[in-house]
Amino acid sequence: MYPEPIKKLIDTFTSFPTVGKRTATRFSFYLLNSSPEEIDSLIENLRNLKESVHTCNFCHKSLEKEKDLCSVCSDKSRDPILAIIERETDLVSLEKTKQYKGYYFILGDNISPIKKKDLEKIRAEKLKDRIKNPKDYGLPKIKEVIIATNPTTEGEATGLFLERILKNLDVKVTKLAKGLPVGGELEYADEDTLSSALEGRK
Repeated sequence: MYPEPIKKLIDTFTSFPTVGKRTATRFSFYLLNSSPEEIDSLIENLRNLKESVHTCNFCHKSLEKEKDLCSVCSDKSRDPILAIIERETDLVSLEKTKQYKGYYFILGDNISPIKKKDLEKIRAEKLKDRIKNPKDYGLPKIKEVIIATNPTTEGEATGLFLERILKNLDVKVTKLAKGLPVGGELEYADEDTLSSALEGRK
């Protein structure tokens, strides 16, 4: 029903997380009716996103390219604890609790329990390197690793995989308590729930 350029833009938006066909269509027509200046600004912001932002050498949090470590990893006052999370938005949620004072490692994704090829999507080898050689990145020896993946099917599968690869490392491994709703995500959990999950980790 739509011209090809609109259909292609709708398809692009539907590839975004949580964006369905209806929302993608609204986005597309919003852009179609935007001014040339607004479109130029969007294009420039997208270009700057790729050219000016990279990830922290240790945790993979996004930051501007002139820096090597993010503000969290360069903070020497933090506890020698490492929370393994799926996405950067999970880091923001845990920071809001004001209870967790350790470091992070962002996997970048999770794995399906039935798709072995998904293992390539997470940074498992980089994670082991960070735990074994934190001093290479200016961080202290990690005393505890918290598996803080989401309580979804994929998050649980990722957590089990991480437990297997971490068991031979010289570090205490814990998991968040089950106070989080099954099928939910850390990004959407309230601060009290996250705080309880941190306190009850085992």
